[in-house]
Amino acid sequence: MQLPAIIHTISDVLVSQKAKAIIVGGSVRDHFLNLPIKDYDIEVYGLESLEVLRDILATYGTVNLVGKHFGVLKFSYEDEVYDFSFPRTETKVAKGHGGFDVITDGSLCFEDAAKRRDFTINAMGYDVQNKVFLDPFGGKVDLDAKCLRHIDDKTFVEDPLRVYRAVQFAGRFDFEVSPKTALLCKQMVEQDTLSELPKERIFEEFKKLLLKAKKPSIGFELMREWGVLLKYFPELQNIIGIPQSPKWHPEGDVWVHTMMCVDEMAHICRLDNTITSTQQKLKFLFAILCHDLGKAIATTVDKNGRIRAIGHEYKGIEPTKSLMYRLSNEHDFIASLLPLVEHHLKPSQFYAAKSKDAAIRRLATKVNIEELVLLAKADFLGRSTPEALTKKYYAGQWLLDKAKALNVNKNPPKPLIQGRDLIALGYKPSPKFKKILDEIYTLQLEGKINSKEEALTYIRIVDKNK
Repeated sequence: MQLPAIIHTISDVLVSQKAKAIIVGGSVRDHFLNLPIKDYDIEVYGLESLEVLRDILATYGTVNLVGKHFGVLKFSYEDEVYDFSFPRTETKVAKGHGGFDVITDGSLCFEDAAKRRDFTINAMGYDVQNKVFLDPFGGKVDLDAKCLRHIDDKTFVEDPLRVYRAVQFAGRFDFEVSPKTALLCKQMVEQDTLSELPKERIFEEFKKLLLKAKKPSIGFELMREWGVLLKYFPELQNIIGIPQSPKWHPEGDVWVHTMMCVDEMAHICRLDNTITSTQQKLKFLFAILCHDLGKAIATTVDKNGRIRAIGHEYKGIEPTKSLMYRLSNEHDFIASLLPLVEHHLKPSQFYAAKSKDAAIRRLATKVNIEELVLLAKADFLGRSTPEALTKKYYAGQWLLDKAKALNVNKNPPKPLIQGRDLIALGYKPSPKFKKILDEIYTLQLEGKINSKEEALTYIRIVDKNK
């Protein structure tokens, strides 16, 4: 296993003090999965106290004590941060993910310390000095079999967050959850232990699933199977079984379509180099997850069997808010999803109608058109129509080209005049300002006024004729 040189240096010092460093957790798992390793967690065995470890690390870099209770030190060296810790045991003493009494003990053996971990694939270690892998629970066998298996029945159920961790790991690595682990997860849901979790911790697991899985639908399907949606996320549960017109959605109900869309959006986020920030990716992924929630409210079937969901896009705003506020209190982030949900049909509708420039300018005042086209593309491709299978979204490209030509693809048109221009014309500040500015902006969006000079001339003529 390739390790930064500083880890070997510290390992040598530890050996001189009859101690040893063992790489633990996700970095060992990711080594075997041939994934890039971003973080190294190192457990130190054989030292008497955390203070001794702190003094050793301080010789080479800066050290921050995260919490003596958890026995974790953040070690910074050449712009990299490493977590050094003592092995520990955990005893459940209260409800929730954090309700554990933690005891650090440098004399523990690796197997006893690793037993507290959730899954076998996360309980492997690498002895730095001896260059050997430690695998007391068969994690490597499970990795090879693409199986997610818990370690211990008793300790697994003590932490309800592990249900969501099972979901996101299965989604990220496309692993099957072992039947016994799946059964425990179902039982934890039925016993309502997941209600003990703070929404912030759940949100983090959702984000990992959406950002890191090639097919996030794998994780969402597990939440459906285990009853997580039924018990905790009714907005998603409610779209299961909602029918759609087979002409536009031969793939199945709203849930099936939504899962296909989420996978398409994850694919787009990986490949589109215009989507640069994690926050932007999350906006697209949560927006596409929510884009058809309104169909649970709006869908009707007439006497001839015709299925329609008129107005589902704006009827989806409230269930989107409801779902997202179950996960987070990040008001600005949640607000940023709503225009994408409300207007997700516009690219296809505008293309079919060959909408005029004025309509496109007005749309730009309500939503970022570039972002909207990306979302609508995932919506269009997340189905099994012949058109979708071509992987070409002509409606989106048409709207994007039109918006770029009008210079409104990223932002709405800037108002041609402002209040200071009215003052320069001799107007005194008053409530009348807004009425005048709104009228000019409307004419600007309609293409009837195209320059500041035209706007000022219009105001003078109107004022003169009054």
